[in-house]
Amino acid sequence: MDTIVGTAGHIDHGKTALVKALTGTDTDRLPEEKKRGITIDLGFAEMEAGGERFGFVDVPGHERFVKNMLAGASGIDLVMLVVAADEGVMPQTREHFDICRLLDVQAGIVVLTKRDLVDDEILDLVRLETAELVAGSFLENAPVITVSAKTGKGIDALRESLVQTAAKLPSRKDHLVARLPIDRCFTKKGFGAVVTGTLFSGEIAEGDELDLLPVGKRVRVRGLQTHGRMVRSAHAGQRTAVNLAGIDHTEVMRGMLLAERDLLRPTQAANAHIKVLADAKRALRSRQRIRVHIGSAEALARVSILNESGETAPGESGFAQLRFETPVVAIFGERFVIRSYSPQVTIAGGQLIEPMAERVRRRDFEAVTENLKEFADSINEPERLLKLLVESFGVKGIVKPDVRARTGWTLSMLGKTFDAAANRDDLVATGDLIVARRHFDTIKEVIVQEVEAFHKREPLARGFGREVLPGRIRTAGEAVLETAISELVSDKLIALDGEVIRIAARKNELTNEEAAVKERLLGTYQKGGIEPPKLDEVLSRETRLPPAHARRVFQLLIDSREVVKVTDEFYFSGAVLEKLKTKLRAHADKSSARLIDVAKFKELAGVSRKYAIPLLEYFDREKVTVRNGDKRLIL
Repeated sequence: MDTIVGTAGHIDHGKTALVKALTGTDTDRLPEEKKRGITIDLGFAEMEAGGERFGFVDVPGHERFVKNMLAGASGIDLVMLVVAADEGVMPQTREHFDICRLLDVQAGIVVLTKRDLVDDEILDLVRLETAELVAGSFLENAPVITVSAKTGKGIDALRESLVQTAAKLPSRKDHLVARLPIDRCFTKKGFGAVVTGTLFSGEIAEGDELDLLPVGKRVRVRGLQTHGRMVRSAHAGQRTAVNLAGIDHTEVMRGMLLAERDLLRPTQAANAHIKVLADAKRALRSRQRIRVHIGSAEALARVSILNESGETAPGESGFAQLRFETPVVAIFGERFVIRSYSPQVTIAGGQLIEPMAERVRRRDFEAVTENLKEFADSINEPERLLKLLVESFGVKGIVKPDVRARTGWTLSMLGKTFDAAANRDDLVATGDLIVARRHFDTIKEVIVQEVEAFHKREPLARGFGREVLPGRIRTAGEAVLETAISELVSDKLIALDGEVIRIAARKNELTNEEAAVKERLLGTYQKGGIEPPKLDEVLSRETRLPPAHARRVFQLLIDSREVVKVTDEFYFSGAVLEKLKTKLRAHADKSSARLIDVAKFKELAGVSRKYAIPLLEYFDREKVTVRNGDKRLIL
């Protein structure tokens, strides 16, 4: 297992010298760093010890370069909090330590450097001061190692402590897709663009196509290095150098992200849980301009505190919306640090809860924060998180790619989580769309209610037109409606007659007068044979019902196909048409003449041209005949 170790501490407390003593690598690579004798940018080194591989991220300690420190602090597994024995705890010691806590670093070692410069009494005072700093934190019971990079004293003990601490780290979860925040980019002769970073999650392999975000450019992995060695693939937790094809190094900069293609998306508004540092000089207020450090990126943003007072006081926590001035890429649960715009001081941090958020209005604060609390509580419960996410999209549902864009889950993780929830009947899927079962059941109820209401309004109608349904239930997507209809048919609550929906148990119950009218209408068309009368004439002669009522009774004959509509003008008895169809096919079999023209059809059917043409066109539609020039082929 690879372990990423980050340094933290004040300028000139010996962080770079400590890493060099451990690894033999001087992480100060810039000429200006050599000239000034201070670390300005991130430095990297590797070490193998006790069967473990360690990647070190050496960060600058000067207050002017804290943003560089933040670019490297994300993704570390454990921290070496460095305190010089001759100076003790200093401002950047505290700020770096605060940053580690805000980023939820869970393990580390306290290293007291420059042991050779102080006596035991001073060393004990520094121990006490450091213990006071870390009291109640993740470092409260951490090992405290005293070293001198100059003499080498304590370095072996520190190396052993690193091995022991790394062995206690929990295994990395493998449920997230590949994400590599870029903390360095450069060009190498013969290779082209090279980027480095700590692989937050997933795996990157040679030949992979990835997205460079937030710009959305497609790139290809030409080659990979970890620990200075060429490899075919890199895994979560490894310091990784990626040689990119398809892009010039001038198009890449620190803060960008390499990620699995066609998955993660930039956002400019996110809802988050925030905590303001207890020693912050003032409250964090709505509309305040801030600097948000997330991954290796720094983004300017305005904050909106989601409470009535519009502020979160020092030492307190709450929910807020971050409105970024430029797009950022992040997922649910990702940690971030907030620094004031000017002067640049670390003041707060937190965790993203809703990475793609809509603007929240003041009147909705209470409802939104209640929802965010539920999401925050589900941070380590994937099934609950998925259910909450799906439910938040209501009857419209959410497609699986949108779930993955927000959570960063692998496809297998989403499948496993959905299956578990679906087995409990919490969620329903239709293709890529997922809907909460309770919303889905509501849609089914509404469909039944709509059909029942239609039957009540139109008691003689066959049923409800399927194509009308999306317009009547606008909040639900078409895919959800189709799946709901299928379930209702399976449950025998509704029935489908072609494109018409009806209540399955419903039967048309006619009054005596309606039944008599229906029989007279049918008899008229049966008697009319191949040259039936016009509908309006039949309705006025055979019934005393109001015209609209009479047409609804007549529609029952159409629905049952006892009467067939050939054109808007001509209706025929279904039995008469069947006899004519049989006659046509018998003629073709008897004469072996499968082609028939209009004249022959008129003779065979015994009709005038007035009826012949509409009847032939009807038989074309019914696939009894097919037009072939001026003739028809009898099928």
